Amino acid sequence: MNLILIVEDEEGIARVLSAYLKKAGFETLRATDGHQALELFNSSAPALVILDIMLPGMDGWDLLKIIRSKSACPVIMLTARDDIQDRLTGLDGGADDYMTKPFMPEEVVARVNAVLRRRPHWNDGGSKRNFGNLVIDMAAKRVYLNGAEVALSPRDLSLLLFLSEHPNRTFTRDHLIEQVWGMDYDGSDRAVDLSVKRLRQSLSHWSSQTGELRTLRGMGYQFWLSE
Repeated sequence: MNLILIVEDEEGIARVLSAYLKKAGFETLRATDGHQALELFNSSAPALVILDIMLPGMDGWDLLKIIRSKSACPVIMLTARDDIQDRLTGLDGGADDYMTKPFMPEEVVARVNAVLRRRPHWNDGGSKRNFGNLVIDMAAKRVYLNGAEVALSPRDLSLLLFLSEHPNRTFTRDHLIEQVWGMDYDGSDRAVDLSVKRLRQSLSHWSSQTGELRTLRGMGYQFWLSE
């Protein structure tokens, strides 16, 4: 059964979310501040985190950075702050979705299910794909650069895998949304740009003589490999 960690300091909201998620078949843990949330995250290995931004002690932005530095666990930001810059900051920081208060609990459950459905689909053939100093281990579902594991969000992993399966082919944003995010995705295609930006940052030490994530202006993106 999937375990959901709810990080929310408003007792009423946390209680309602927990009730609806349990009704949908999930187990839940609740944390009321960032430090408690980090302890529960480390000890329980949740399938997904619902994370408020305004928290006592450590805020949601700092907690998101820590989670992303060590894990690809999906994160949905849930906050009263609906400024567009906050949304972009959350998505650019590795959040998988962003919802604002007030909200319908049924929609939160639907978003949780949608994010979990978008987990990377890996070819479990047991083989490793080597692209110079970049290695994608299909069986272990991990990515390594210069021998060190690279922590990527599920969405970014999905995008990297899809592009690496089709080297030197160019894909539009709409095609990538359909293939990686899924037909149920109702957000902006800017999510593709942000995901590519994060991948480039994570793979900044990938040898440019071997390959790179290329932008073809007016056309889309490609996983370019040298001949």
